[in-house]
Amino acid sequence: MRLKWMEHHAARRYSSLRYLSLLLLFVSLLPSTLLAQIRGVVTTVDGHGIDGAVVEVSARGERHQTLTRNDGRFEFAIELPANLRISAAEFAPRELMITSDAEISIALERPTTAATITVTASRAGLRLGDSPSSTVTVTREELSSTAAPTIDDALRSVPGFSLFRRSGSRTANPTSQGVSLRGVGASGASRSVVLDDGVPLNDPFGGWIYWGRVPITAIDRVEIVRGGGSDLFGSAASSGAIQLIRSNVSDGVALDLTGGSLGSARASASLAAPLGGFITRLDAEYFQTDGYKPVSPGERGGVDVEADVKRQVIDASLERRSAAWRAFGRASYFEEDRNNGTKLQVNATELWSGVVGIDMTVDDVFGSLRAFGSDQDYQQTFTSIAADRNSERLIRRQSVPSSSIGGSAYVTTSPVWHSNVAAGIEVRQVRGRSDEEAIGATITRSSAGGMQRTMSLFVEDVTRVGPTLSVVLSGRYDRWSNSDAFRESAGNRLPLDDRSDEAFSPRLALSYRFRDRITFTTSAYDAFRAPTLNELYRSFRVGNVVTNANEALEAEKVRGYEGGVRYEEQSGRYTLRANLFSMTTNDPVANVTLTSTPSLITRQRQNLGRTRTNGLEFDGELLLGQSWRMTAGYLHSDATVVSFRANRAIEGNQLPQVPRHQGSFRLSYSGWSGMLVTAEMRWSASQFEDDLNTLELDGYSTLDLFASKLLTARWTAYSALENAFDQQVEVGRTPVTTLGQPRAWRFGVRYVR
Repeated sequence: MRLKWMEHHAARRYSSLRYLSLLLLFVSLLPSTLLAQIRGVVTTVDGHGIDGAVVEVSARGERHQTLTRNDGRFEFAIELPANLRISAAEFAPRELMITSDAEISIALERPTTAATITVTASRAGLRLGDSPSSTVTVTREELSSTAAPTIDDALRSVPGFSLFRRSGSRTANPTSQGVSLRGVGASGASRSVVLDDGVPLNDPFGGWIYWGRVPITAIDRVEIVRGGGSDLFGSAASSGAIQLIRSNVSDGVALDLTGGSLGSARASASLAAPLGGFITRLDAEYFQTDGYKPVSPGERGGVDVEADVKRQVIDASLERRSAAWRAFGRASYFEEDRNNGTKLQVNATELWSGVVGIDMTVDDVFGSLRAFGSDQDYQQTFTSIAADRNSERLIRRQSVPSSSIGGSAYVTTSPVWHSNVAAGIEVRQVRGRSDEEAIGATITRSSAGGMQRTMSLFVEDVTRVGPTLSVVLSGRYDRWSNSDAFRESAGNRLPLDDRSDEAFSPRLALSYRFRDRITFTTSAYDAFRAPTLNELYRSFRVGNVVTNANEALEAEKVRGYEGGVRYEEQSGRYTLRANLFSMTTNDPVANVTLTSTPSLITRQRQNLGRTRTNGLEFDGELLLGQSWRMTAGYLHSDATVVSFRANRAIEGNQLPQVPRHQGSFRLSYSGWSGMLVTAEMRWSASQFEDDLNTLELDGYSTLDLFASKLLTARWTAYSALENAFDQQVEVGRTPVTTLGQPRAWRFGVRYVR
């Protein structure tokens, strides 16, 4: 149409020569304005076509997508120049600029672990292949292809990752969701720090984790570092560190909708868009499940009902980026309501949090600043249940308000004389109390609480001695104080003594790469964990087990040694990792049984003397052809009580909640028009519920299945089946036997733009 109008206009007003000149000029512009036909093929590095790869093109502010055919080929018409992005499950994406008609051949590589930068294991920026730490990365693709709908259940595929009990955040009381690694001893307080963009998610009062605080669509990957990490991350990292890495998409939409049996449903969404030089982001998630009756069928009574949960989170952030810096602010609201398995046992949480930060690079020096705070209210009820479980009586209501504020700053130098140095400071203040109403013939009110302040300094040096040897030397000094502590009952307020303590956590680690495929690692370190305000001042009850607080608790102190080997085949088709480790904990905080009757077990948090955990970790990955992938993990953990002066009878006992053997196996297939299928098996040996080793939980094995299909370049449909054989998993004895997740299914759809 435009060409005909130009011809007519030129014929009326210009001479033939001028018209010809204009026509030639117009033709010369055709390569940048007319559609070009682009053809190409997407293959593996060994030349096999990849079926169902997503080919996305961006040109002149517009986006278009297509899928490759079963031979890996694609074609479409676009305006040039254009940016091309190709991605496929199990492969690293690639981007390239197209400026002319061409037959394009693009080979996608499976990402090798050695090429991954691990943020958690080293603040100085060690590559995973050079890191002496035992690090596992769970990718976005792996998270999105697991049958488990929550992040904590998805991470159970990593041997050694364990909550206080075998049940997850869908049914367990949040105060029992403390996370630990390597079998150093599980408790309600975490022995591993969980970080979100460098900010700890561990509850400031109790140390447990609210796993629903970060929407699943906002997470890009999870990095897990096993072994003491107090040299960089302080008290909460005595057995390791877990970092949730958020997606850094600056313009896009992600949506995940799923629902299924047991009244389960989840809606998760992330929206990022540029706005006036800023990047705005909104992440939100709603999750609910009607749950199941956790008490074993043979022991249930009239009081037992389904353990259900409803929770929601929404956070909004504003970010500005340049080539040298990134500044952001984020505010978040989290709310959760639970029924804990009987008619009268409920709990609820309301939590506000915020963080502001800036990352910058100035003259080859990287710096990071964070300031964060939170305010929350936690409420819970406790009951006394009759022996036949046909009646219960409300005996206690508890409210736990708490708040925290803190900040961190660190800098990292670029390599100077083959050395990187990171140094930083962290400060934090936590204030909280437990207000209780004991309900009997009359109502008796009591309260206990206090304030804890922490100041920390750390430094890390990573020196590369030649191309094959890396030496890591790091250390951290922590000082904390407990003040304004009190215990109040019937209106009488009793001040408690102020206390303070300090810890130094050094680490020496070596990593030696042999023939560019084999890496030998070794390290020695000290770590610690200070008791939380919850352990010092708050008592609680689960079933007919009462656990009392203890304001005299001392800090746990850990000394660890480990050595390992990693082998990575040059093309990345298979990798093997193995580590031997030994971790000795002095004065571990444990729930010690004081008295035991059929109707009531009374325990108290005490420093347990000394424990030792000796173990072996194994992880492997094997790629079979272009479509099949196998991963496996195993942990042997011999965790025992070495000495305990208050009760010599338990010396030699196995640590509660720690199995000697656990493992996982995952097989996945990708191909055939965007189809992805995974089968995942987890198994565990038996473990004990209590320190006396009288309440044993049987071993188990479960099978989960998952399948997804690309409907279009942006829409994916999927289905999942958990615990396919409906294995009965014992998760607790209080002394009533409680069970884990039964067989459950769900269906869902995802949209990504």
